[in-house]
Formats: sequence, C-alpha cells, structure tokens
Amino acid sequence: MVGNIVLIHGLWVSYTSWQPWIEFFADNGYRAVAPRWPGEADTAAATRENADAQAGFGINDVTGHFAAVIEQFDAPPIAIGHSFGGLVAQKLLGQNKVAAAVAIDPAPIKGVKPLPLAQLRSAFPVLGNPLNRVRAKALTRKQFRYGFGNTLTERESDSLWEQWSIPSPGKPLFEAASANFFPNSPAKVDVANSTRGPLLITAGTADHTVPFVTARAAFKQYARSSAVTDFHTFDGAGHSLTIDARWHEVADVALTWLIDNGFPGKARE
Repeated sequence: MVGNIVLIHGLWVSYTSWQPWIEFFADNGYRAVAPRWPGEADTAAATRENADAQAGFGINDVTGHFAAVIEQFDAPPIAIGHSFGGLVAQKLLGQNKVAAAVAIDPAPIKGVKPLPLAQLRSAFPVLGNPLNRVRAKALTRKQFRYGFGNTLTERESDSLWEQWSIPSPGKPLFEAASANFFPNSPAKVDVANSTRGPLLITAGTADHTVPFVTARAAFKQYARSSAVTDFHTFDGAGHSLTIDARWHEVADVALTWLIDNGFPGKARE
C-alpha cells in the first residue's frame, strides 16, 4: 500500500511550488498530489492574469474543496499544509477526513490570541482595505520579501516571487482576523477531538507572516485532546521555508514524523 498525501498551499503561492515535495515523497514510497485552490489556474502566470477567478472564496470554501478531493481516495490520506493550507489541514483532521496532518507555520485558528506586529504588517496589504474581502490580491516584491523572504537575500526572495507568487482571495485573512469574535467562525477547528489522527505543527522562529508565538499558541489549543499533537521548531526559518533552500529540511522532518507515527511509504513498509 502506498501512502497518499494531499499537499495544501497557502495564500500567495502557486500549487506548482509543491513539485519538489511531490518528487521527494515519491522517492520515499508515497503518492503526493497538490490540488489547486478554487479558481486557481494551471500555471502561476495564468493565475496572475485572472485574479478575479479566486475572489470571494473563504476558509470553508477551500476546506470543502479539499474535502471533495480527499473523497476520491480509497482511504483517508495524509494532509500537509502550509500557512492557510495548514489551517485547512487542521480542519480536515478535526473532521476525521484525513489520517494525519502536518501544519507548517499554519495560519491562526480560532482561539489563538497573540497578534505580533510582524503578523499585522504582513497581512496589512489585504486587511488594510475592507474591499479586499471580496477581491483577490497579490503581493508586491517588497511585500513578499517582508512576509515570506525576510531570511533570504533580496535576489533569492525576488526569484521565488517571480516563480511562484500568485494573487489569492482576501476573504480567508478577514475570517481568521475576526475569528475570536464569532462562535462559529470558519477558522474554528475541533481541537478537543481525541479520535483524530496525529498532528504535527511547525514554526519558524523568524517567520513574519505566522510568527513563532502564533504557531505555538495554536499547538497549545490542543491541550484537551488526548490524540498525538507534536510541535517542531525551525530555527531561523521564515515563511518561505517550504519553497526556499531549506525546503528539503522541512520535508525530511515531515517524513520522519510520519514514519515515527506509523505512516511509512511503500519503500519503507
């Protein structure tokens, strides 16, 4: 049996950025897929040219979209998500739709209270204009450098921006920002579920978009669950850790954790 993995990207980065991960997991006996978000085109360039196609989709829309993908598998797959993809992965795990989840520097779920200045600054290009709730917006090179590539050289950050940056819907950011004011917020996750599969949450200590304290606060939300919940720190990593030169290190941590928790690929069974 080959382990199935669904890779879920976050805002502002194309699904095509997961290709090295797909190949990495294939080499280790897994079958990984990286579905697009609703409205996302087949290339980053095409998505940039038609930003409006993604406008208006919120957290529940994206979660439902990936839940439909998951239903196509014979057995619940593993979800690995980055940023808002990490939030979606947690929602799917809490709903028992996936067997395990890795949330890499995940967007804040309901109940997370820390709101560092760096996080506010990273989100301001969208949250600064209420009209962006119904729009899709891209980051400029400078905004991407601050939110994603702050640990990289300007040249490295710009290269990632040129290759993989895309416009993304603003609605998920507004929903996450207001989550603690609404009992049934789309950012709500069943953190008390003890029948779910194992969860790994990671944090980069230099991340501006999802600062370390934010990711750590998400981990603490699971204190009432007896299910496996682990936390891993990537020292000095920023939000670009899944696409920059450190991606292999991050993938290795996810792979080792999956094996340790009983999810080996075919080659290691």
